[in-house]
Amino acid sequence: MHKHVLEKLEADHRALKQSLLVDIPKEIAAAASQGDLSENADYEQALSRRDMAQAKLVALEQRISEIASMNVTRLPKDEIAYGTRVKLLDLATEKEVTYKLVLPEELGNDPLLLSISSPIGTALLGKKEGDDVSVRIPSGTKHFEVLELQTVHQQ
Repeated sequence: MHKHVLEKLEADHRALKQSLLVDIPKEIAAAASQGDLSENADYEQALSRRDMAQAKLVALEQRISEIASMNVTRLPKDEIAYGTRVKLLDLATEKEVTYKLVLPEELGNDPLLLSISSPIGTALLGKKEGDDVSVRIPSGTKHFEVLELQTVHQQ
């Protein structure tokens, strides 16, 4: 499940590393060749791009490590966790809604995907069928009942 996310992040890592090793040094060298570095905006901008790319690379390496170390066989079999499909009852509207909890990197335009790091996703983690969940969101507090769940082990 999370392997495609890992592949995408590794491709991003390769591209960023290429930029840090080839593209940005060329920009720095070109800007430096213009003369006085103390008032050279292009040089300062290239150095700033390098610093931001290095920080992004470190964060990306950490995220790759976190995702690579995920072991879905160790996820709980009877409570909401990563990969769980969950059917909820919105207690205010009496409407049922179904979500699949995913990593933030897996989100797209699918409204049925819910990030495990979103307010609702975080509140759902560890809950079981029949549990009530209250979640503070920007527009107020939402109240749900967990009607049904299907973990990665059952899918």
